[in-house]
Amino acid sequence: MRIGIVNDSVIAVEALRRTLAQRPGFDVAWVAHDGEQAVRMCSPVPPDLVLMDLVMPVMDGVAATREIMRRTPCPILIVTSDVGHHASLVFDAMGAGAVDAVDTPVLGGAHLARPASSLLAKIEAVAAQHADASAPQPAFVPRAAGNTDALVAIGASAGGPAALATLLGRLPENFSAGVIVVQHVDDAFAPGMATWLDQQTPLSVRLVEAGERPAAGVVLLAGGNRHLRVDLSGRCVFTDEPRDAVYRPSIDVFLRSVAENWRSRAVGVLLTGMGRDGAAGLGAMRTQGFITIAQDRATSAVYGMPKAAAEAGAASRILPLPNIAPQLVTLFGTL
Repeated sequence: MRIGIVNDSVIAVEALRRTLAQRPGFDVAWVAHDGEQAVRMCSPVPPDLVLMDLVMPVMDGVAATREIMRRTPCPILIVTSDVGHHASLVFDAMGAGAVDAVDTPVLGGAHLARPASSLLAKIEAVAAQHADASAPQPAFVPRAAGNTDALVAIGASAGGPAALATLLGRLPENFSAGVIVVQHVDDAFAPGMATWLDQQTPLSVRLVEAGERPAAGVVLLAGGNRHLRVDLSGRCVFTDEPRDAVYRPSIDVFLRSVAENWRSRAVGVLLTGMGRDGAAGLGAMRTQGFITIAQDRATSAVYGMPKAAAEAGAASRILPLPNIAPQLVTLFGTL
């Protein structure tokens, strides 16, 4: 796996080099010391992964991520000194197409003082996403009985925060359906993302709690390192199964549960993201008679998941991002 490092700190670069050296097959392709240099070094052949810092001279990590995703798209992982302190910039970078974020390992003498396990796990997850993109998808389970209110079930990954802000920001305060969102995001960022999204929309956004049902005008965001499902009674439940899922929480697991258990009106929406998580789940919903929507290529920061859904015939409608919210209002109306 060829990996580019973007960081203006010599110490941080050395910490990253030592971290990557712990895994066979993780090779440093190049090192850039600012975002502008990184954009140049990604052309014409981008690496398999870019480890991008946020705060740098000349061009910061958000702008560099946006330019790389526009010119030579490739997976970008934000690796910065304190992701919690830079939460707003992290969400901006993810909105521009970054797949995730993690703290930079810290050198302590000859050793790494801050464990590198989190960074290595995220790099391995990106590698698994590439393998998952071409893997065959399992069959879905037919829908069972249940009875709940109207639901919009949304899945998103890379580029998702900005896409969600656009979509949710165009829904009216008196929107008549409940909304549940599964966004690929590190557990540490989920609370901050809920707070951030709450400021982007007239709807109320909060992390979902086990046992609660969707409510009109409320957006429930999946958090934690567990899968989210809706059960036969329409309640949200967390599960560790399947344990071997590449993504946690998995959009496919969530959308399949809607296909299996939802008896009232529902619409599935798959937004920008890398890989193909959500395509099979969206297909399961469509087969059960639900309307399914995939974001189009032109407005997707990363046209991976929506493309997989479109190619599989899982989306009954393919729409530009600005058109999705008006379509949902047309389908569900207001209170």
